[in-house]
Amino acid sequence: MAVSSSSTVTDLISTVHHDIIEAHILTRLDGPTLASVSCASSHLHELASNDILWSNICRSTWPSVSRAISDASRSFFSDVYSVLDTAASVSDLDRPFPELVSAVDIHYRGKLILSRVVKTETTTAWYQSSPLRIDMVDPKDTVETPIKRGRRTEDTCRDLEQHLTLSWVVIDPIGKRAANLSSHRPVSVQRNWISGEIEAKFATVVESASPDETVECGITVVTCGEEEMHVKEVSLKVEKMEGTHLNGKDSLVILRSVIEGKRGNGRRRETESKKRHDEFMEKKRERKEKKMKTDLVFDILTVAFGILGFGSFVGFCLWSR
Repeated sequence: MAVSSSSTVTDLISTVHHDIIEAHILTRLDGPTLASVSCASSHLHELASNDILWSNICRSTWPSVSRAISDASRSFFSDVYSVLDTAASVSDLDRPFPELVSAVDIHYRGKLILSRVVKTETTTAWYQSSPLRIDMVDPKDTVETPIKRGRRTEDTCRDLEQHLTLSWVVIDPIGKRAANLSSHRPVSVQRNWISGEIEAKFATVVESASPDETVECGITVVTCGEEEMHVKEVSLKVEKMEGTHLNGKDSLVILRSVIEGKRGNGRRRETESKKRHDEFMEKKRERKEKKMKTDLVFDILTVAFGILGFGSFVGFCLWSR
């Protein structure tokens, strides 16, 4: 009965002229829905494989990538929409990777407030040896936004948690692969009590077989302003468990492992990213506490041996008399 019903629907679809389906139906669908529709029948699969459809979806979903994609838009959408499941082991480290393209889009309540592309040279000595930091906003500039600061900091943070979204797409121009490093919505929003600025953090945790090698690609959005808020910083760093930041050379290996890694369903991006971030922060806290205890024991032993040595020296001096 189910097979017959499915067959009937397929027959009905086949009677609709393909121009109508392409121009008035498929163009109204988002990426995940279009991908699902393409699996319904061979006829729809053929129509939904039109690269123009996928190119338009990519450009409307991530406006900043408009100049970064030329063909294979469906493959690009699959790369960027999906969420990292397992990082790949980068085997071909000698393959040229002279440039890293970062395309960033920030929306607030569905309205685009920032869309930029930055190209980073990866072969310079400065890039390879310095801690990685990619900035989207010049330190001297700020970006105006429609975000209103609430009377209470808690209200502002809650508003940003719910309505601020970000995508940070890293692109390998030579390998023609890409990945989205963002959690879509912030994994944390808090006020910097020194500067008074509001900091929203987006993140993707890159897990490894060894806990010591697990890192977090963290994106920080800093907003300022008393009434209407401005974006003054949008930056990417790669942080290790102990709190240090990777240099450009090591970060590039991590980013390549993300780009080439196994992907999962993008619908899980927010919940999965938040879960992994919380686990990362908990392990980071435990490691810090363990180190503090170890340092405390070492300090106590150092003082004890110092007192013992001093006492022995005094005793020896008194005995010598």
